[in-house]
Order: sequence, then C-alpha cells, then structure tokens
Amino acid sequence: MPEGVEGKSHKENLRNYILVTAAYWADTVADGATRILVLFFFYQLGYSPFDLATLFVFYEFFGLLTNLVGGYVAARLGLKSTLFSGLGIQVLALAMLGFPSEAWLAVPWVMASQALSGIAKDLTKMSSKSAVKLVAPEDSESSLFRWVSILTGSKNALKGIGFFVGGILLTVIGFQAAMLALMAMVLITLLTTAIMMNGGLGTIEATARFRHMFSSSQEINILAGARVFLFASRDVWFVVALPVFLRSQLGWSFWEVGTFLAIWVIGYGIVQAASPSFLDRRSAAHERPPDGGVATRLAFLLALLPALIATALIANFDPTLILVSGLIIFGLVFAMNSAVHSYLVLSYSKAERVSMDVGFYYMANSGGRLAGTLLSGLVYQWQGLTGCLFVSCGFLLATGLISLCLPRGNAGMRAVVT
Repeated sequence: MPEGVEGKSHKENLRNYILVTAAYWADTVADGATRILVLFFFYQLGYSPFDLATLFVFYEFFGLLTNLVGGYVAARLGLKSTLFSGLGIQVLALAMLGFPSEAWLAVPWVMASQALSGIAKDLTKMSSKSAVKLVAPEDSESSLFRWVSILTGSKNALKGIGFFVGGILLTVIGFQAAMLALMAMVLITLLTTAIMMNGGLGTIEATARFRHMFSSSQEINILAGARVFLFASRDVWFVVALPVFLRSQLGWSFWEVGTFLAIWVIGYGIVQAASPSFLDRRSAAHERPPDGGVATRLAFLLALLPALIATALIANFDPTLILVSGLIIFGLVFAMNSAVHSYLVLSYSKAERVSMDVGFYYMANSGGRLAGTLLSGLVYQWQGLTGCLFVSCGFLLATGLISLCLPRGNAGMRAVVT
C-alpha cells in the first residue's frame, strides 16, 4: 500500500521528490569536495598514488554493498528512510575528519570515514533516482529520458562544484575546518528536509525479499555488466592518475586542479542534462528514445578517445593541450553514454521493484568504480598516465561488446506502470 497517507496525490509525490533531489544535491557537493580534500591533503603528506587509491577503496566497496542492500531496505521501509539515513551517515563521516583527533591521520581511520561517505552517497543517490519513476509522465518514455537526464546531469554538475569548493577550502581554511563547514551544510539539509517532507515517498513492498535484489531481468543484467566496464574506464585514469599527473608533472596548484576538474564535471553534467537533444531531436519528438544500439555505438566511439590521448602523449605533443581537449571530447561522449544507461535501467524496470533494480544497477556501477579506483593508483605508479589510458580503452571495448546484447528498438522497454 502507499507509504504514509494512502492514496497520496501525484502533486505530493512531486513535492517530496523535489526535497529528495535538493538533499541529494547538497550531499553531492559535500561528496565532491571531500574527494578533492582527502586526495590532495594526503598527497601533501607524501602518499604514493597507490596509497591514495587505497584511501578510497572502502568508499567504493561499501558503496557497492549499499546499492545491493539499500534497494531492499527502500522497498521494505520506503525511500524516505534511505534518504535520511544517507544524510545522517554523511554528517558522521565528515565529523570523523573534522574534529581534532590523534586517529584521524591514520589510514584506517580515513578509510573508515570514506566507507561511511560511500554508504551515504549511494543511499541518497538511490532514493533520488528511484523517485524519478514516481513523477515522470506514465505514458511517455521520452519524458522519462528527459527527467533522468536532468537529474543525473545536475548531480554531476554539482559534484564538479564540489571539486572546486574542495580545492578552494583546502587552500583558504585548511583540511579540518573545511570538513566542519561541509558537515554543517549537510546537517542543515537533513533537518530542513525532515521538517518539510510530508508523509513518505513511493510505496512499501512488504513482500520484498533480499533475493529479489538480484535482478531477474536479462536486459538489466546485461546493462549492469556494461556499466561495470564503463565506469571502470573513466575512474582508471580520472580518480588518482589525472589529478596527480596535473599536480606532479605539469606543476598545477591544488586550486587549479580542483577548478579544472570542477569545470570538466560541470560541463559533463550539462551535457548529460541536455543529452536527449544532443542524441536525436527528431527521435525525441517522435517518442523514440535511445535503445541498446545507441549505447553500443557510443561505447565503441568512446573507446577511441583514451587511445588517441595516450598516443598523442607518447608522441610528445603538448600535454596540457592534449589533456584539456581530449577530456572535453571524452566527457561529451561519456556523458551521453551514461545518460542513456540511466534512462534504460528505469525503462527496463517495473514500477513496483524500481528501487531494487536501481540498487542492483548502481551496485554494478560501484563495482566498476572500485576496480577503476584501485587500478588508477596501481597502473599509474607502474606505467604512468598513458598506461591508465590504454587500460581505459580496453574497458570501453568490453562495454561495447556487452552492449551488443541489449535490445534494439522497443523490444526491452516496459511501461512505467505494468
């Protein structure tokens, strides 16, 4: 039965969805800022690239577990419970690194804090992404695509703002003060959302079982497999290798690296939000949203880019020009591919188990990020940035090959309510 007040109107669902999204945005800014703060603060302390990667291992690993369990919890208790839990956990994670303590410089302490941040980020993300299904027009797949693209794009734009904020805060007020400022922002968001939200969000499925978290949909399983390699291809050079290269090899300052990454991620988010227009205006106008064929073509096109960037670096072209221009093009294509994936998982899902399907799908996403994060530090320490780029190319070829199995046309699409 509906969570909260039975028969709750679409308007009330929309109001609560807006609150969920605003909370997700605040958490996203804090998450992006924390990533830059931790990366560069511990780089200053002399940590190697692989050591830096290990700081984020628990962030990705516990994010993977959260996506698996979180969808089940949301199905049983409602999206509101997962949202508030995510914000509360994020406050705790930031407090662990904000308040003075002899333990906070130790690697296990930082890893534990990052584990909580990973849990918080994925709980709030799953709540917001699942809520799209509740408010998008029920008879329009193209409208669903636009709703998902706007949400995903805005999230990534705000994560870019978080990178910029993190770099500035580290330069201006230092590590611990920055963490306390971010903690205060998330705490205010939690209290505001809790006061303003009426009832719940979505439906509670009392018969949901943990085994249902593993999708029985062939389309979603294939999409999840492609998602693993897609996000591993990005993070294998973006998480540790690229910022360390810009700092150590090109001599950029912390705030310059943070600003550049922020601009890139903001632009990436804008492209995601506008991807329905970028991909095919005529298809959107005729209610023909992207299918598995679009995802496949984008993956193979994307595979060319890291290989070309690495080849240009080996040939001693200007590294600043190559990386800046290459990242712009890579971000453009990657954003469209990711937006198509985010749309397809909701299109393939049934409304009554959307939180579980989204949780399973983002578990695959976290698995790719975990592999990419580890390899970003390891391969960079072994073969440098060019090695990371060639590994990225291999992952993208795997993404394209898996995507060949996705349905074409409307074969795999399901109505929003079945």
